[in-house]
Amino acid sequence: MEADDYGTNEAQDSDFPTAERSRLQEMLSLLGLETYQAQKLSLQDALQISSDSMRNWAPQAPKDLPWNFLRKLQALNAEARNTTMVLDVPPDARPMEKESQMEEEIIYWDAADDISADIYSFSELPTPDTPVNPLDLLCALLLSSDGFLQQEIVLKMSLCQFALPLVLPDSENHYHTFLLWALRAVVRTWWAQPPRGVGGLREDSAVLSRAPTFAFVRMEVSSNSKSQLLNAVLSPSHRPRDCFWHRDLSVGTNPREIADGLVEVSWFLPSGREDLDVFPEPVAFLNLRGDIGSHWLQFKLLTEISSAVFILTDNISRKDYKLLYSLRGSATKYYFILSPYRGKRNTNLRFLNKLIPVLKMDHSHVLVKVSSTDSAGFVRRVRSIVAHVARSPCRRLSVEEMAHAARKLGLRVDEDCDECQRAKQRMERITRRIKDCDAYRRDELWLQGDPWRKAAQVEKELCQAQRAGDPPDKGRAELGHRLLELRAQQNRQDPAWGLQEFIAGISSPSLAEKQYFLRWMEWGLARVAQPRPRQPPETILSLRPKHCGMVDFGELLWPEPLGVEHFLREMGQFYEAESCLVEAGKLPAGQRRFAHFPGLALELLLKGLPLELIDGSTLSTPLHWVTGLLKELHVRLERRSRLVVLSALGAPGTGKSTLLNTMFGLRFATGRGCGPRGAFMQLVTVAENFSQDLGCDHILVIDSGGLIGGALTAAGERFELEASLATLLMGLSNVTVVSLAETRDIPPAVLHAFLRLEKTGHVPNYQFVYQNLQDACAPGPRPRDRRPLLDPPGDVSRAGAQMEKQGDGIRTLADLAFCDPEKQHVWHIPGLWHGVPPMAAVSLGYSEAIFELKRCLLENIRNGLSNQNKNIQQLIELVRRL
Repeated sequence: MEADDYGTNEAQDSDFPTAERSRLQEMLSLLGLETYQAQKLSLQDALQISSDSMRNWAPQAPKDLPWNFLRKLQALNAEARNTTMVLDVPPDARPMEKESQMEEEIIYWDAADDISADIYSFSELPTPDTPVNPLDLLCALLLSSDGFLQQEIVLKMSLCQFALPLVLPDSENHYHTFLLWALRAVVRTWWAQPPRGVGGLREDSAVLSRAPTFAFVRMEVSSNSKSQLLNAVLSPSHRPRDCFWHRDLSVGTNPREIADGLVEVSWFLPSGREDLDVFPEPVAFLNLRGDIGSHWLQFKLLTEISSAVFILTDNISRKDYKLLYSLRGSATKYYFILSPYRGKRNTNLRFLNKLIPVLKMDHSHVLVKVSSTDSAGFVRRVRSIVAHVARSPCRRLSVEEMAHAARKLGLRVDEDCDECQRAKQRMERITRRIKDCDAYRRDELWLQGDPWRKAAQVEKELCQAQRAGDPPDKGRAELGHRLLELRAQQNRQDPAWGLQEFIAGISSPSLAEKQYFLRWMEWGLARVAQPRPRQPPETILSLRPKHCGMVDFGELLWPEPLGVEHFLREMGQFYEAESCLVEAGKLPAGQRRFAHFPGLALELLLKGLPLELIDGSTLSTPLHWVTGLLKELHVRLERRSRLVVLSALGAPGTGKSTLLNTMFGLRFATGRGCGPRGAFMQLVTVAENFSQDLGCDHILVIDSGGLIGGALTAAGERFELEASLATLLMGLSNVTVVSLAETRDIPPAVLHAFLRLEKTGHVPNYQFVYQNLQDACAPGPRPRDRRPLLDPPGDVSRAGAQMEKQGDGIRTLADLAFCDPEKQHVWHIPGLWHGVPPMAAVSLGYSEAIFELKRCLLENIRNGLSNQNKNIQQLIELVRRL
């Protein structure tokens, strides 16, 4: 038989029985996903707040499993893959699991039996009281999701250190999909140690960085588990990891029904610690689920993208020999892992001796593992082979380059749709012209530079004069005239070519193309940004002295990378200048050119993009732009316009953005010193069937970003601005989460704002969160942990109180926040990571504590403890007044 007989998609599909083509639909029906085949499940659907968001529920039926998986994955719960259901069915009423239902990981077969295709026939579908295989659940959910939800699922899986889907099988529709787009958002960080010189952290996209790749596959039957072997290879001996799912992780789970043919990928990433680093450089590992004979197309792909392929089998048949013979001339290295005592030993040896010259192997490429083999020693041997191949000249491909090989073999690549490609081409036209980010901001995004800084300063002086109650005088008139001059100067400009292209991108009639364009812009701008030296692991406290005293309010706290927010900020300035002139009667309303800008930006907010509420470069609020956005929001939401505003404040590096992202599935920038510095807002939708119970239709979440520095600046313009901005954010809020860097002191600007608001009687519901406890196993807040926060405040907090003339009579924080030590106003959240990054998973304690905090916040909203909910018109008026 010729090699081509095995290498075509048609040959592969013809091997599947007709009944298999209905398996997918039956699985989708079982999981309640059949309605999402024509109209795919979207990211917004998955992130809606419902009654389930307030209870730690266990799935009771297969239809609950996709939603339970998504909820746990959003919370970065390491147990998200557990598909166990809680049913009120007597144990004796449950059907016995057939012994013949076998998974590829652990298969025992007597050598005397005839091995035929019957052992790979599909089992009956899972019964409602038997857990669905997690890989079936993952495949069904991915096949029911649009590209943006797929991307979110894969991103969250990567943070949980789960193996990621690379090739998604879909035998019913006769094509398999290479998930390049779904992997685009994954970023990998590792310790890079050059041969000479000092090592350092390196960060790159998972789809762009090259690494040696090792594939592990099964041929017919193997009594050795690929997944368990891979997990052992990836894990230091004292820190076992379960990146790849295997049957032993869930007793009683059904065999796979639709996931055979799935290819998963996981990476080993060095941390710079010799006791933890199994390999000195990043290494990728691929795992093909199912037998290579039934999934020849996927196997053929692995042979063309891998540095080496490990084939696990007990028996080599004549058919297998012919399949492998077709690989002659391949540059890939091949290794066999055999269990000869479970197979036909003499037959294996005969075929191996024939394959050795064909596949350019020697006897060292054949490994034998039987029950008496020392498992730890065998894992070390596999690691040594991987390390040896990686050190030698070998194939090193990025995921993007793997996608090229997939296309040549006829696999579908998710990124190849017309909308995605048009958006990518537009992004490339914009970023191709960006040679220097600072120069581009200065020359192309001109309005947000000096003109906006000067206008913001004049607006601040006007506001101070009005607040002081001074009668109108010549000075105020001059300020008003100067402001109009600055706005007229801005309005005389036309949008630069790059901004016009950006506006065209977000004006596309195709909603999907807009979303593709924004994601491409985020990644494209990140690629062209100038590399920044990584900040050494200082604490936030050690950074404070650098920013104390009199500081210009426009001073950069850290280099702000060029991002999508700068293009939107420029649009905001065009709208702001034009609106200011129209309001002053200097420009007829009929001559407006930019009145549609808020509507364009609002579309992005509704699709999950954070929009800037406070400009991080000037620490100012573009009032016309923000109110324009809110007016558009009011029109768009119509009858569902009841809002609760939730804000998070605290010094940079205290984990508030990660907390919000984990709690609500948001996309706020994370990482101190490397993201935008402004305050951003995102909208979270409440499900219609829950909005009446919760008392609101949407939650507007505001992240203060890097605005609150936490510096002890009892005097100075910087502190006054921080305090004013904190007052604005807290004054808009129904609920405020204060993220703390120390147990004793809250940032003085936050305390200052709190004391101001207390005088007005507007006191949001406060929750104080202290993260990164050394005791990572702490399950939640404990009374002894709360005491430091309830003690009299220290020097920093006292300084903030003195700004409000509280003097020595300042009360404890418990009094200020109306905290009851027995109630959950103060939270201690365990550390984010379980282990040492970059291979660490998110700790289960962190995930559970975040869920409990979210439940408490929603409970407070429902019980009316967060003050009266606002409609959008009230919020607009509050923004103007504050």
